[in-house]
Amino acid sequence: MATRLPTRYLTPEDLVELFDLPSVETVYQWRRKRVGPRGFRVGQHLRYDPDDVRAWVKSRMEGTAA
Repeated sequence: MATRLPTRYLTPEDLVELFDLPSVETVYQWRRKRVGPRGFRVGQHLRYDPDDVRAWVKSRMEGTAA
């Protein structure tokens, strides 16, 4: 994730682009399995707070540190 995160709330499509994921379905699978960053709904739309995404990345990095 060499790209700097935007300050606006992120969409699932943003996460696909940021993490070079195969498709938006990956983001929805993470949500169903509760393994991805914390998201929230605005009506029908799923959004992610950039701070929550940063915290999730940090926790993933700390979890793999040896």
